[in-house]
Amino acid sequence: MKYSRFIKEKQEEALSLDKEESAVYLLLQSITGLETNGLYLKKDEEIDEKYVNKFNEVFDIYLHDNKPIQYLIGYSNFYGYDFNVNENVLIPRCETEELVENILYKYDDFFKGKKVDVCDLATGSGCIGITLSLEEKNMNVIATDISKDALAIARENNKKLGGRVTFLEGDMLEPVKGRKFDIFVSNPPYIPDSELVDPLVKDNEPNIALFGGSDGMKFYRIILSGLKPLLKDKAMVAFEHGYDKKNEMLALAKEYFPNAHAECIKDLEGKDRMTFIYVGGIDE
Repeated sequence: MKYSRFIKEKQEEALSLDKEESAVYLLLQSITGLETNGLYLKKDEEIDEKYVNKFNEVFDIYLHDNKPIQYLIGYSNFYGYDFNVNENVLIPRCETEELVENILYKYDDFFKGKKVDVCDLATGSGCIGITLSLEEKNMNVIATDISKDALAIARENNKKLGGRVTFLEGDMLEPVKGRKFDIFVSNPPYIPDSELVDPLVKDNEPNIALFGGSDGMKFYRIILSGLKPLLKDKAMVAFEHGYDKKNEMLALAKEYFPNAHAECIKDLEGKDRMTFIYVGGIDE
């Protein structure tokens, strides 16, 4: 069977069971070692039987055992880097790539290329902090998490990708008390406790990294209420949050940083997904 027909049939099989057709490319790339363009170039070639057998073995688990494809292949691509993932960390999302991209963009505008100290709180797989350290050599990054198992994965990724991140274990702001940062970033748990979540996510990804209290705002309140002593005179704070929390995030920013400028930034789908707070700089 040719690659093109094989891919088409497997995508149709995935869709028939309400699974993501993108999983077909992710799994096939993992098994063959080819990128998307490599698979396209082979579209009219016969697929090796050994690849078919291995693919079907893993794909069957994906289709019928409610397991994310990223956990089955052991990694997830984020900002062009392959991050190891397992059931101890969230699978990195494209919205979080946009958070990283905006931080890098705002860094250039706000700090003009100077060396800065960065804190990535609730780092999970390490995707935010490690990517920042790889993309901007002037960022000295510390990343924290309450989960020892998550930090083990983050350290693996840091070593594998050549990141320059220091990791600290502890709850919320505790590990970094007494330090000062130019940039503080966090993508904390923000799904309301009562919200219905796709079983593929809820049954596999760590719930401690998903749910953020009755309204999804619990951890933003904890962070912002204690953050001021950890920031330098000129600092930038960046959060990812629920798409419907713009007003709540801006209200919290106003409550704890009344003299700072805060803005909510839309993601590529036009949803209010990120809030940035500029201390000691823009409009203050």
